[in-house]
Amino acid sequence: SGIKTEGAEDALENAEVVYEASGLSSAAGVRPFDFSIRKGEVNGFTGLLGSGRSESVRAIFGADHVSSGTVKMGGKLVKITSPLAAMKHGISYLPEDRKRDGIIGDLSVRDNIILARQVLDGFFHPISKAKAEKYAEEYIRLLSIKTASTDTPIKSLSGGNQQKVILARWLLANPVYMILDEPTRGIDVGTKESIHNLIRSYARQGMAVLMVSSDMPELIGASDWIVAM
Repeated sequence: SGIKTEGAEDALENAEVVYEASGLSSAAGVRPFDFSIRKGEVNGFTGLLGSGRSESVRAIFGADHVSSGTVKMGGKLVKITSPLAAMKHGISYLPEDRKRDGIIGDLSVRDNIILARQVLDGFFHPISKAKAEKYAEEYIRLLSIKTASTDTPIKSLSGGNQQKVILARWLLANPVYMILDEPTRGIDVGTKESIHNLIRSYARQGMAVLMVSSDMPELIGASDWIVAM
C-alpha cells in the first residue's frame, strides 16, 4: 500500500514517469507487483524483516532472476535481466550489506569510487589514473568523505565514510534512478543527516530515488511516498 507523506509536492504527480514495472516477480520469492516512480520523486519502501522489501528492489535492479513482468523506462519497454543491464538504463543500487556487497576492502578509496563507472565504460577502456583521481577528489569533496588520501584502503575508513564512498560510486554512474537499501544503517547522526540532504538535493535536480529503510521516522522525513509491504 502507498502512503503520501505530509509535505510531498503535488507537482510531482505531473512529472515524467522514470520507471514503471507491471507484474514484476523474481525467483527470490517476490510475487508479481506493480510499481512506478517519477522524476524528482523520493519513494520509501518499508516493512518487517522478511516482508520482501529488499528482494523487491533487487528484482528492479536485476540482481535476482526476474521470472515475470514488464518494465518501462521513459515510457519505452526495456529488458532488465542483470545489474549491468540496469546500469546501462541509468539505474544505480546501493546494497543493504556494504561489507558483503559494497566495499572491496583492499582497494583504495579511489578505485572503489570509480568501479561502477569503469564497469559501464568496459574494462577494455580503462579509466586513466588522472581521470580516476579527478573523480575521487570531486566526490570526496562533495560528500565530505574523511580519508587521508585517495590511495587509502577503504577498509581503513569508518563505517559512515565507507558508506559515502559506495554512494559516490553509484552517483558517478550518473543514474536517472537511484535505489538505496538501508543507506544510513549503523552510521552516526551527522552522517545520516548529510546523506538525507544529498538525496533531497539530487531529487530536486530530477533524479528518482527509492530508499528502503526499517526506520519509519527516517522515511517520513525523506520520502514523498512510502510503500508499506
